[in-house]
Amino acid sequence: MRLNQKAILYIITSLLVLIMSWEAQRSMSVTAANLVTIPDEAIRLRILANSDSPQDQWLKREIRDKVNAEITNWVIELDTIENARDVIEAQLDKIEEIVQIELNTIGSKDSFTVEFNDVQFPTKLYGNVVYPAGIYESVLITIGTGKGENWWCVLFPPLCFIDFANGDAVADAGEEQEQEEVEVRFFVVEIFQTIKSFFA
Repeated sequence: MRLNQKAILYIITSLLVLIMSWEAQRSMSVTAANLVTIPDEAIRLRILANSDSPQDQWLKREIRDKVNAEITNWVIELDTIENARDVIEAQLDKIEEIVQIELNTIGSKDSFTVEFNDVQFPTKLYGNVVYPAGIYESVLITIGTGKGENWWCVLFPPLCFIDFANGDAVADAGEEQEQEEVEVRFFVVEIFQTIKSFFA
């Protein structure tokens, strides 16, 4: 009887190891699926807030949403960076108008600039991918002094559903993955304790 109990314990332990291994592989797959790389030919959008005050950061996000929605409509069906570049250059006045409307809406007297040029970006770690510092073709919106926290994304090809500046998309996926891993660990521990109590 003692031998049979040991055999059962061995089988159950082996199954638990297999379950944990499967979960680890699945977690790695989820992480890989959520990594986003920026193509070599891309146009970015970068917005520099006036300061880090709550109001200035809120204004930055309002402008971000309006400008991003408008530009996405322009480039969503384009398949070359040349076409995207031509469309954005032709619509810079429209982008300036959007920014001005948002400033007027809240009664802000901040100055601003809208440029479409080569812009310096710092190194950014996003998930497990490092985006190196460098000069990238971008629409740059500077509000006031432009000394506040910045925000950026990729306009073409359209990747502005991801906040590369803060890594929000990967952070959300990571939180979900971490929760799943915790649940699996608790499940395994509970089974092991149950088995231990049974044989005790």
